[in-house]
Amino acid sequence: MASRSKAGAALGALRGDLAGEVFVPGDPGYDRARAVFSALADRRPAVIARCADETDVVRAVRFARDLDLRIAVRGGGYGLAGTAPTEGALLVDLRRVHGVTVDPAARAARVGGGATMGRLEQAARAHGLTLTGLPTPGVGVAGFVLGGGTGPLDRGFGLAVDGLIGVELVTADARRVHANPDENPELFWALHGGGGNFGVVTALTLELRELPEFSATLLLYDPRYGRAVVRAFREVIETGPDRVGGAVMCPAAGEPLYGALLTCPGGAAELRAPAGPLLALPRVAELSGVAAPHALECPAGLRAHWSAECLTGLPDGLVDVLLARAHDAPVPGATLTLRPLGGAVAAGSGHCPVAYRDAPWLAHPFAAWSDPADDARALAWVRDTRADLRPWSTGAACLSLTGDEGAGRVAAGLGAGNLLRLEKLKRRYDPDNVFRCNHNIRPV
Repeated sequence: MASRSKAGAALGALRGDLAGEVFVPGDPGYDRARAVFSALADRRPAVIARCADETDVVRAVRFARDLDLRIAVRGGGYGLAGTAPTEGALLVDLRRVHGVTVDPAARAARVGGGATMGRLEQAARAHGLTLTGLPTPGVGVAGFVLGGGTGPLDRGFGLAVDGLIGVELVTADARRVHANPDENPELFWALHGGGGNFGVVTALTLELRELPEFSATLLLYDPRYGRAVVRAFREVIETGPDRVGGAVMCPAAGEPLYGALLTCPGGAAELRAPAGPLLALPRVAELSGVAAPHALECPAGLRAHWSAECLTGLPDGLVDVLLARAHDAPVPGATLTLRPLGGAVAAGSGHCPVAYRDAPWLAHPFAAWSDPADDARALAWVRDTRADLRPWSTGAACLSLTGDEGAGRVAAGLGAGNLLRLEKLKRRYDPDNVFRCNHNIRPV
């Protein structure tokens, strides 16, 4: 640990050198700068460097190395694991590095490390294009892609990480490095699921897909039809075309409605053709259009925790367990969401460190609450829900929907067969494990 005088001098130099902003405890704006999506992650970094560009990132990494500080990274999105505001670390905040440039002829986009899906989608849709996945607008692009995230268009288009063309990053020794199939190909492979373990990702180049039409419908049902809704949704997915995706949301007891979301990279007729089993059930309301996938998005600022379990199938016995778990949720803002995978997800590259690709279904327990007195009960509900689903689990993990659940879950997300290869690469690019405030890969 550096002496106080050295730390003070280094901090002063950082404030002078950065084009962005620097915050330390006690500064105006510090508490706002450290706040993340979930109020449960109430941690105090030693220094926050809100970088304006890649040069700022280089300076911030050098500052941290000189003072022997751990480095945490905040992209543009939610930061589910809550590791961004790590206690006593340097937090590299990339939210100002949010530029998006679309090349419609190449059907590609260069995206800043702090950009959100909403910003990318707005730029891409102007050219009739989209990124595979299409998660909610507040999701950070870098974390979503590099963590192998999943969204409602995956069944038709595949995972977003499969469209990764190139990555620009600053490594632990403050070097600017490019990774693509021709330049540092082994690092490029590792970034397909390895997240932020190898450096601060300042930009990504991503393949975009043509999307001349997009249809989405959210069907809302009285809870007494809950079991029928889940079974009907299962039938739609298992008998319909791969282009149809979505999710079904099972709420806590006392909450008003079950929701079935259907999405399709095509017209409304193509979406509704296989939806007969759901349309045959009496529904309370129906919301259609591009806003439908985001209608149930949780607001920031609540205490929140969630996880995921990859499932071998969705038999009736499992449906009953899921509904019982949702019914017993201890906080009103809890849901158990089922997402279908398969299709282009399963058909994509099996060589990347994304282990859940073969799972046909994914269960996503999510809890949001405001009272700290509910912390233990809400956290236990998410944990116990996963435990109840284990008999149907593939054993894989979707790390972009998983918090800090230990080294075993990291291995389950990356694939046991990939772990040693990743650990050796970690030794090459980050031998001191400076970037460990994440789903950590340890250097060997």
